[in-house]
Amino acid sequence: MYSTLLKLALPAFVALAISARPAAALEQNCRFIQAKADREACYRRQEEELAANRRPEPPRESTTFDSLKQMRQDDDAVYRSINNICRGC
Repeated sequence: MYSTLLKLALPAFVALAISARPAAALEQNCRFIQAKADREACYRRQEEELAANRRPEPPRESTTFDSLKQMRQDDDAVYRSINNICRGC
């Protein structure tokens, strides 16, 4: 029973997945929109999406610097503890 259901349902789901398009891809061609206000709004949305994609990521130097600072403090603590060990005894 389950195998028959899978044989019928699987091709239906595959066809649905292939035919479904994301909503953002529906208005890629703003030039075909007849109303001027709608067309200009479409162009503005596209510009905003492109600008958002082009923004550089915020620098991660602060987290890198903080982790290096913490490692330096840990190293200093280890060196201080090693300094008290008698090496030639």
